[in-house]
Amino acid sequence: MVEEIKLYLDEAHQLMEQSLTHVHQAFAKIRAGKASPSMLDGLMVEYYGNPTPINQVASITTPDARTIMIKPWEKNLLGEIERGIMNSDLGLNPQNDGELIRLNIPPLTEERRVQLVKQAKNEAESGKISVRNVRKETNDNIKDLLKESVSEDDVKRGEDRVQELTDQYTAKIDDVFQTKEKEIMTV
Repeated sequence: MVEEIKLYLDEAHQLMEQSLTHVHQAFAKIRAGKASPSMLDGLMVEYYGNPTPINQVASITTPDARTIMIKPWEKNLLGEIERGIMNSDLGLNPQNDGELIRLNIPPLTEERRVQLVKQAKNEAESGKISVRNVRKETNDNIKDLLKESVSEDDVKRGEDRVQELTDQYTAKIDDVFQTKEKEIMTV
């Protein structure tokens, strides 16, 4: 296969891998009833006037499956962390005891589980769309090589390989979604 096509295929592979990684990260933020420090990823708190990720100003632990404990490295941050949690879309009620903040994770209702599955399905679908966009862009780049004296057979083989990659990554995203769906729906 022509060197340029191989380069495009390598780039497509990397971009599709990034799409899969993004889906994994999005799924980590969807809680499945168990407490997890990753639920707080992306939560920002004011730290000396700058928005800072919560995991950079406090230690976050899960002593049991229903509790998250947040112990700030500076006590004056308790109020900021509490405010950040209440203003977030987590729907959790922080309990501040002056030393640390406890978050009790309520068990999920059936209705909430269905909502979370829909949210996960949307994330999976956006991952697949991203993979298909990579396929389209890569195929366009490969077709442009026809003007540069690359044979039609090489272009066709390149397009076939791009489709194989697309199918692989779409299947991986489906597998990750099915695992997450099972995790969410397990009571």
